[in-house]
Amino acid sequence: MKSLTRLGTAAALTLAAGTAHATDELSLQLKWVTQAQFAGYYVAADKGFYEEEDLDVTIKPGGPDIAPVQVLLGGGADVMVDWLPSALAARENGAPIVNIAQPFKSSGLMLTCLKEHGIESPEDFPGHTLGTWFFGNELPLYSWMSKLGYETDGSEGGVTIQKINFNVDPLLQKQVECATTMTYNEYWQVIDAGLAPEDLVVFKYEDEGISTLEDGLYTTEANLEDPEMVDKLTRFVRASMKGWKYAEENPDEAAEIVLENDATGAQTEEHQKRMMGEVAKLTAGSNGALDPADFERTVEVLLSAGAEPVITENPGDAAWTHAITDEALQ
Repeated sequence: MKSLTRLGTAAALTLAAGTAHATDELSLQLKWVTQAQFAGYYVAADKGFYEEEDLDVTIKPGGPDIAPVQVLLGGGADVMVDWLPSALAARENGAPIVNIAQPFKSSGLMLTCLKEHGIESPEDFPGHTLGTWFFGNELPLYSWMSKLGYETDGSEGGVTIQKINFNVDPLLQKQVECATTMTYNEYWQVIDAGLAPEDLVVFKYEDEGISTLEDGLYTTEANLEDPEMVDKLTRFVRASMKGWKYAEENPDEAAEIVLENDATGAQTEEHQKRMMGEVAKLTAGSNGALDPADFERTVEVLLSAGAEPVITENPGDAAWTHAITDEALQ
């Protein structure tokens, strides 16, 4: 795999170099609905950064019933946004997907608990119900519980992990004592529901030493063997990172661009501007190239899940490539 992806991609870049481009179509599948989590892509489209690269990019919002990897493998998108844990789990299960860029440097994942339940540290988790999203989003939580030595089936001395929808209603309704939240989204939904920060106990995965990479860009091995697609992906990553850096520097404008692209009208200006401010903290420090040390840290977390690890072996550098970013970011 390494020789095919690395050498094949390098050859593809050589073949594509110097070629004049007509406007090329490319489609991006997002991990979730239109919101500031994906602002860099909407900014790149709005500011003409894709057009400058002779690209016509279709941005496809996600949703609770959309699995990005299935869309990618089914030919419904050329590139997707996904978290590394779910991408590596899918790869181990046979999905030939590869990380080609990593706009997010830090993790925004948290576990938010109601203080009234007496949970002050991870040692207090046993006997409680922890709510999380599934579709691959649950994997970091399972790894964390395994690292702590807690069973997740509700047995004595362990915790109960409950699947919840992509909102905080189960926490507010006290169906769970803790719930998965993001620094830029669900945490603020709890606050907007009337609770104060002092009513909550928050565990940031970054602080617990179990953070994993989120919101990377992935394509298929087959795409990386296609010179024309490699060329398009290179231009796409270059323009997208330009969009992300613009969004970091102009968060309010970026949030307004996102709102203009929200066909549902479900997002509010206050929430999106606040979200963009938090997202900018996560993309800061990344030029778009995956840091191998961050990759290895994520793999270590996933392999540490005891008897039920998220992945069973380190996929090595077959799961990622710098070939696109080396060309795009020079």
